[in-house]
Amino acid sequence: MARPDLIELRRFAEELADAARASTMRWFRRPLEVESKSDLSPVTAADKETEERLRELITQRFPEHGIFGEEFGHTNPDAEFQWVLDPIDGTRSFIAGVPSFGSLIGVLRNDEPVVGVIEMPAMHERFVGVKGRPSFFNSMECRTSERTSLADARVFATTPDMFTADELKAFDAVSHAADMRRFGLDCYAFGLVAAGHADIVIESDLKPHDILPIVPVIEGAGGRVCDWHGRALGLNSGPQVIAAASDALLIQALDVISETIDLA
Repeated sequence: MARPDLIELRRFAEELADAARASTMRWFRRPLEVESKSDLSPVTAADKETEERLRELITQRFPEHGIFGEEFGHTNPDAEFQWVLDPIDGTRSFIAGVPSFGSLIGVLRNDEPVVGVIEMPAMHERFVGVKGRPSFFNSMECRTSERTSLADARVFATTPDMFTADELKAFDAVSHAADMRRFGLDCYAFGLVAAGHADIVIESDLKPHDILPIVPVIEGAGGRVCDWHGRALGLNSGPQVIAAASDALLIQALDVISETIDLA
């Protein structure tokens, strides 16, 4: 089978986002049974059904590709192309009827994120990125903000509960040095960085499916995404992640983190 180019993969990723929107919205704000996974995080029939549908579509179109999803693990892990799926990022928000949940769809080529979609079904918003190309918000090119000083920055995290005691010290140090800090937006905060409304997102307790689809979106808009050591992200990356609107903001935030806690 011919090797797909990134534009073909982006188009198909958007087809998957359409399918994710249809599947998740069929369940949103309706009665759901909630189960607890081994890590005590919640899961619903909506999470499972959506991932199953996306896996079915990928296997039909690209049977030679690998798939790494939150609910059903990793298949064909040695393939050059890997699809990374988080069918519902922000399941707690989804359960509570909060529209900030999203579906994350990404493609890695040799462990490098090259295509990403942040799909916000309840908001009818979508952020799309492809390595080496501009990112788009609802079909319009988007850019990160022009802020370069931490003192002017808007800093986000989903919840302080995700941090260990030391990690919370680091987040507090960065966010209290900034202009504003906000909580509770799940993957939407990363989209807001790409669109120029937020400037820094600091998270922990993340897995690859939570963050890898976001990388091409933010970097194609002019920002940066890495771990707290400043290292590029891949399938084996650790749980600590930071996204910033510019290199200048990233460097300042990482400096504050490293000065506040021991990252060794």
